[in-house]
Amino acid sequence: MSRKVIIYPGTFDPLTYGHIDIIERGANLGDQLIVAVSLNSGKQPLFTIEERTALVMAEVKQINAKQKTTTPVLVKSFSGLLTDFATEQRATAILRGLRAVADFEYEFQMASINKRLHGELETMFLMAAEQQHFVASRFVKEIALFNGDVSSFVPANVADALHRKMKETSAN
Repeated sequence: MSRKVIIYPGTFDPLTYGHIDIIERGANLGDQLIVAVSLNSGKQPLFTIEERTALVMAEVKQINAKQKTTTPVLVKSFSGLLTDFATEQRATAILRGLRAVADFEYEFQMASINKRLHGELETMFLMAAEQQHFVASRFVKEIALFNGDVSSFVPANVADALHRKMKETSAN
């Protein structure tokens, strides 16, 4: 029997409670979940890939320690095509979270392209939890930019990193 390896890709700039919800729920859908932090320079992320990967790793370490999933979750960074990374990891599926109808068209297009590039790779969608369906990383960054309280959207270590990064950015 082959292992079901699922990849949950994203820029995670920054990691939100919505992402964490998808990680916890998605980890129980297969034999292995890899949270794949994407370089994705086209999005011009606030945090470097190393910073984003470290923030995700810190939260995943807590998830694994609390045994909130049936199998430990891994975190890896990657650049290039997701389908190439999936092949390297021997993944069988990609996991994506949907917040609203507006997400669906983009995600549907990406799933179709990924299927064309890697015919055996399936895409699975999880709906965002009700309390997280409106949270988007870009909104969290904007709130932090104006020194707003982001504690209901992101873990404490991410909030601290956001505020530090905003101070660095405004100082330059």
